[in-house]
Amino acid sequence: MATRTKWRFVGDYLENCNCDIVCPCLVSTKAMMATPTQGCCDNILAFHIDEGHYGDVALDGLNVALAAHAPGPMAEGDWTLAVYIDERATDEQTAALGAIFSGDEGGPMAAFAPLVGTHLGVRKTSIHYTIEGKSRLVEIPGVLAVAVDPLASMHPSGEIWGMTGHPLAPEKIAFGVGRTGNHFNDHGMDWNNSGQNGHYAPIEWSN
Repeated sequence: MATRTKWRFVGDYLENCNCDIVCPCLVSTKAMMATPTQGCCDNILAFHIDEGHYGDVALDGLNVALAAHAPGPMAEGDWTLAVYIDERATDEQTAALGAIFSGDEGGPMAAFAPLVGTHLGVRKTSIHYTIEGKSRLVEIPGVLAVAVDPLASMHPSGEIWGMTGHPLAPEKIAFGVGRTGNHFNDHGMDWNNSGQNGHYAPIEWSN
């Protein structure tokens, strides 16, 4: 077995799927075995790396986005996946991000890799990831615009955080809701998850 390159990064992540709030994956007795509330799962995941490295390759400031469709319970697999990598990434950085987000180099994405049945490839493109107060926004011109706001709460923080064991942010994740206008259109897939389930959290990943 080839030796893995050591990597680590810290940053932020958002997620918006077509499930009603709260996504049943997080409250099912077996991880991701619950049936999505719409029967299938259409999901956008986006990531901003504040600082990080893959071996000697710096990853600071880069963004990645994933679009995933699962035809039923996520744990049953047969996902269709599209990957978008920040156009500012050098060839070395692009290869590093590809290795991390494919799961080939371990870390959280390694658990998802066997579930992908159709990989639509990797595209380098402009990705804008913005944190506005407690809200998150990711945009890829002509492809997607997804924002997640905190779910309304009587807590003074204005947020709801839970320890759900989510594979991307297992310690603590926020419950959110997609704003009006959330959409994705690429590779023949077209969906709008406005007002549907969302999450966000700071993340710290490594292998």
